[in-house]
Amino acid sequence: MRIESTKEVRVSETLLKVDRLITAFDTDAGLLRAVDEVSFEVRRGQTLGIVGESGCGKSVTAMSIVKLLPQPSGRILDGSIRFKDRDLVHASGAEMRKIRGNEIGVIFQEPMTALNPSHTIGKQLCECFLLHKPMSRKEAWQASVEMLQLVRIPAPEQRMHDYPHQLSGGMRQRIVIALAMACRPDLIIADEPTTALDVTVQAQILELIKEQQQALNSAMILITHDLGVIAETCDEVVVMYGGRVVEKAPVEEIFRAPRHAYTKGLLASMPHLDTPPKTMLPVIPGMVESLQNFVRGCRFCQRLQRQGTSTLERPAFVEISPHHWVEACPLCVDSL
Repeated sequence: MRIESTKEVRVSETLLKVDRLITAFDTDAGLLRAVDEVSFEVRRGQTLGIVGESGCGKSVTAMSIVKLLPQPSGRILDGSIRFKDRDLVHASGAEMRKIRGNEIGVIFQEPMTALNPSHTIGKQLCECFLLHKPMSRKEAWQASVEMLQLVRIPAPEQRMHDYPHQLSGGMRQRIVIALAMACRPDLIIADEPTTALDVTVQAQILELIKEQQQALNSAMILITHDLGVIAETCDEVVVMYGGRVVEKAPVEEIFRAPRHAYTKGLLASMPHLDTPPKTMLPVIPGMVESLQNFVRGCRFCQRLQRQGTSTLERPAFVEISPHHWVEACPLCVDSL
């Protein structure tokens, strides 16, 4: 089975538009917003990176798009998610089951929990084809073997009979990629797909994802905390902090001229070739607050324990140069 797109290619086509998305969880402390008015667009063939520390709302944003939030606590309160001009926020469960795995593929963060330990690899791959494509079981089996070949699994016929625990972490991640891309999706959501892998395998997995994405002309949302991965793979970057987008720009612009203090802190914490050996890297003081403690105003000012009005009113999200947007807190953004 060759992966090739038969769809019309329009580079400027907006595939996904998320507008002022608010996602919250019911907790003992009340209804808490984990995603607070997040907006971005993804075009066909584009890779959008979402970066930030743990607890900043990256994965909740992604799971909101495919409506895989923990139930019954997680829910979308407001905003819109339009995929190929269809409203996903109000889509029924049956409609979402047709979209997930078929038009939107998800590469989950931890392959051991993404795969069913009680079923063979072959059964799980075949199920994807049988659910979404008009195939016989024999055709689904052959298509599954060909997917394993595409993701460079050795002896694919043998691996079809294996269970997830019999495979290494890198091979399990390749299986998850095969599942996400089996039905040639228009959009791929990769939620920290290389977190549990060593550096060598990480590079192979990223190359594989990019290669298959280009073959399909799919859009991709890559969620990570690794700015090195962002630099290698993404066209545009969304920097999230405290459930909000604090900066959004083309990848070259983010690395060349970051404007928000949080983005600058993330970049400063990366080692460089000219960094002297055994030098301690700069760290961002403090930590991400819990959801119930978030302030209405600038949440990065809250982290740095700045006093004054900056934590009282939410800063406007403004375009400071073409395609470069930033949450305009005067204490966190220079030259406003």
